[in-house]
Formats: sequence, C-alpha cells, structure tokens
Amino acid sequence: MLISTTDTIEGHRIAEYKGLVTGEAILGANIFRDIFAGIRDIVGGRSGAYEKSLKEAREIAVEEMAAEARKLGANAVVGVDLDYETVSAGSGSMLMVSASGTAVVLAR
Repeated sequence: MLISTTDTIEGHRIAEYKGLVTGEAILGANIFRDIFAGIRDIVGGRSGAYEKSLKEAREIAVEEMAAEARKLGANAVVGVDLDYETVSAGSGSMLMVSASGTAVVLAR
C-alpha cells in the first residue's frame, strides 16, 4: 500500500478513485508520564514518553486508514492529512491522532 501526502504518486497513474478513508487512534498518557513531561518542559529538553506515544498513535491511525482502503480494493492512499489533538480527561490527558486521505487504484 503506497501512502502519500501528495495528490499524485510520481510515475503512477490513478486509474480509479475509491473514496475517502480515515483512521483514528486515541491513547491515554498516564499520570506519571504527564508529571515527568511537565518537569522536562520546565527544565527544557524533549519528552521521550510523549514522542513515543505520538508515534504509536500516528502508526495506528495510518494503519487503520490503509486497512479501510484495502477493503475498498485500493492499492494506494493519496492526499493524506494527519491531525493531532490533546483531550483533557480528568487528571490526565488523551492524545488523539486522525489520518484521512483518498483511496485510489494505481494503474499497473
């Protein structure tokens, strides 16, 4: 499955458009990661725990989108857009990543 943020894939002709496909992932960031990330934000540096969660959520969302495209008979997804949000939930926060694009069939 080819996945691209561009509307076309160089060297390939789009033979058929299958439609919009999406994937979402919502992951909880536990309170200990929140605390340590807050400390790291105060003293500077990168938050490895959040970066790992963000990467995991992105991979899940993109894979869900690709799986939906496969079900439609597509062999590629073009025009992919990734959106990131944090959602407060009680004493912690949740990380939401959504992926959307157009499922297409590339000519062989």
